Amino acid sequence: MKFLTDFFPVILFFLAYQFFGIYTATAVAITASVLQVGYNWLRNGSVEKIHWITLAILVVFGGLTLLLQDRTFIMWKPTVINWLFGLVLLGSQFIGQKTLIQRMMEGNIELPDNIWPRLNLAWSLFFIMLGFLNLYVANDFFVAEAQLIALTGLQQIDFDQCTALFQGGNLEMCNTAHSLEQGWVNFKLFGMMGLTLAFAILQAFYLARYMPDNTIEQEEN
Repeated sequence: MKFLTDFFPVILFFLAYQFFGIYTATAVAITASVLQVGYNWLRNGSVEKIHWITLAILVVFGGLTLLLQDRTFIMWKPTVINWLFGLVLLGSQFIGQKTLIQRMMEGNIELPDNIWPRLNLAWSLFFIMLGFLNLYVANDFFVAEAQLIALTGLQQIDFDQCTALFQGGNLEMCNTAHSLEQGWVNFKLFGMMGLTLAFAILQAFYLARYMPDNTIEQEEN
C-alpha cells in the first residue's frame, strides 16, 4: 500500500496527461505532491525526508517546465531524483558506521552485519541505473523534438495539435515526437514502477535466506 502511495503523484500525472497533455499533468503532479506532504504532516506530525526531497525537486523542475513551457525539465526530473538517491546511498557506504539502508530498515528486519552494505550498494546502483534508463527513453523524444524545431523554426510545439500545425513530412515528424513523448510518460509510470517492484521482490527472495526463523508455532485447538 505504501508503495502505491509513494507513486500517487506519478499515477495522477499519467491520468492527467491522457486528457490534458504534459503541462497540465505537470501541474497536477506538483499539486498532488504538495497534498501528499501536507496530508502526512497533518496525520503523522512529520514527513519522511524522501517526500520533502521529491517535492522540492518536482517543484523546481516542474515549475521550470510550466514557466518556460519546456518538457525537458520534467523529463529530466526522474533522473535527477534517482541519481540523488543513488549517490546518497553510495556515500553512506563510506560515511558513518551504518549504511542508510540499514538505518532505514533495521527496525523492521534483522540481517547479518555483512549483508547491509551489499543491500545498500544494490539499491544505490539500481537508482543510478534507473536514472540513466530514464534518459535513454527520453532521449529519443529530445532528438525528434530538436529535429522538428530545426526544420520548422518554431521554439515551442504543441504535440497534441500536430494535425492543425503541420502537413506532410512535418506532420509525420510531429506525430512521431508525440508518440515518443507518450512512450516516456508510459515508462515513467509502468516502467519505473514495474522495475522498482520487481527489484524489491528479487531483493526479498535474496534476503529471505539471511533472516532468522521467526515462525511461531500455533497451539492446536
